[in-house]
Amino acid sequence: MGAGAGAGAVFFRYLIQWFTVLFTGYPDYGGAGRVQNPFLPWLGIWFVVLAPVVGGLLYGPLIEWGAREARGHGVPEVMLAVAAEGGRIRPRVAVVKSLASALCIGAGGSVGREGPIVQIGSAIGSTLGQGLRLPESRLRLLVACGAAGGISATFNAPIAGAMFALELLLRDFEVESFGAVVISSVVADVVGRAAFGAHPFLSLPPFEVASVWEYSLYAGLGLVAALTGVAFSRALYATEDVVDRLWRGPDWLRPGVGGIALGLLLLALPQMYGVGYPALEGAIRGGNATWLLLLLLGGKIVATSLTIGIGGSGGVFAPSLFMGAMLGTAYGQIAHRLLPGITGPAGAYGLVGMGAVFAAAARAPITSALIIFELTGEYRIILPLLLAIALSTSIANLLTKDTIYTLKLRRRGVVLAGSKTENPMEVITVGEAMQAVPHPLRSDQPLGDAVRRFTEEGREALPVVDPAGLYRGALTQRQVEEAVRDNAQEVPVGNLAQEMPTVTAGQTLAQALAVLIPHDLSGVPVLDAGGTSVVGWLSHRAVLRAYQARLENGRGPRAGAREGRAGGS
Repeated sequence: MGAGAGAGAVFFRYLIQWFTVLFTGYPDYGGAGRVQNPFLPWLGIWFVVLAPVVGGLLYGPLIEWGAREARGHGVPEVMLAVAAEGGRIRPRVAVVKSLASALCIGAGGSVGREGPIVQIGSAIGSTLGQGLRLPESRLRLLVACGAAGGISATFNAPIAGAMFALELLLRDFEVESFGAVVISSVVADVVGRAAFGAHPFLSLPPFEVASVWEYSLYAGLGLVAALTGVAFSRALYATEDVVDRLWRGPDWLRPGVGGIALGLLLLALPQMYGVGYPALEGAIRGGNATWLLLLLLGGKIVATSLTIGIGGSGGVFAPSLFMGAMLGTAYGQIAHRLLPGITGPAGAYGLVGMGAVFAAAARAPITSALIIFELTGEYRIILPLLLAIALSTSIANLLTKDTIYTLKLRRRGVVLAGSKTENPMEVITVGEAMQAVPHPLRSDQPLGDAVRRFTEEGREALPVVDPAGLYRGALTQRQVEEAVRDNAQEVPVGNLAQEMPTVTAGQTLAQALAVLIPHDLSGVPVLDAGGTSVVGWLSHRAVLRAYQARLENGRGPRAGAREGRAGGS
């Protein structure tokens, strides 16, 4: 799996470069400045307005008719597949995501390649596991191995790749999972190093802490980074909502039309074109004024939000690093002007800002610290980095419980369960465990009909509804026996039906057991949210079956995800 993910990552990086050259004439236009396309000199600089439109017209239909899950930044879809689908991802996702994301980035989409490579590697792992007919527990592990390998090979960061898969996807550090994911990450990194070399991903000058008092400034940077990470997450989905309200055409055309707005932004700020690593590296080296850094920070938030909002395909990891670099370097420049005697180079604050903003947005402190260390090879800044990341993660968690990844799922009505040590009874809902509702008795039916039903089906209770289909109570086997003993064969069922404790589909099994056990009931009706219609039946056997399924597969019947009616896309 590591070899496959590594090869996929190498191919994807070359594919992005090829499309970028095709659209701009340069391997990375974001670092070339405001220059014309040598292939289209008659368009001048205005070709950057046309490139996102053409790219959108190509990847829009590809996503719409190839694999809709390839739209967006990809990681939430993988998290859902691991938690709620037993690790099952359609094989075509790897192909569609590769082409769509490479087209989007090559045509100017201001997104990263982390999300796509995670989804591509995960799809490769899922396809391999499904082909071998592996059980779900192994399938989910292969998905995580693919994601780890993709990150490792793309960024030359094997430790961070493994931690990304364990911290964000599997959300556990069991020995078996750890071993498999690390092996995949190491093998993928060997493949990546063979293709791209063994040097750090970013080439930066060395930095160090100038004074012990400087740690207080890094703590302040952690606070500002938390606000920036949360603001980016909110802006991303707010932009998507605005575009949803404005757009009235077919989804496949949305990226092409929206590309006009993105192209105009790129015309003003060409540094936003593509992933943006050259501009990031230049900022940390100290080549930009403070006002320009802040302008690029705001521009990246708008450009990335717009790219995703119009239906683009790409990650939010690299944009988070870009924002952190701009924020941190600007913060460092201001701090150096105010306190020149105790502050080091502004670029050091840029490095710390990179990790702190991503940690605030993704709520992944371990991955954030390791990725900065491996991307830069700079260890001397590890203490201020850990301090800022710890503060930014904690503050962001106080501001919102959703990460930039889980918020996308929550807006769809999906809430992922916590860690694997969580009590299954607090995770599995009644709606996930309930059985099909028995055919109800009508309140105007005679008791004889109920006797036949109980005799033929062997049930202990049946729901009773009125002629309009509204729930009116339940009839138990014991009530029928007593009525038969009193020779009340012609008594309508509705006269015997009694109120029985009920549960709703949205309650957890722990809440349902609090109803079942004290009343000594073998089963209870499950009502809809309005409490008027019976939608299922919950018995002790159904509860045990759901619990056992979670123990065997590491998930509940719906894989530890709760689906509701929340809006959003």
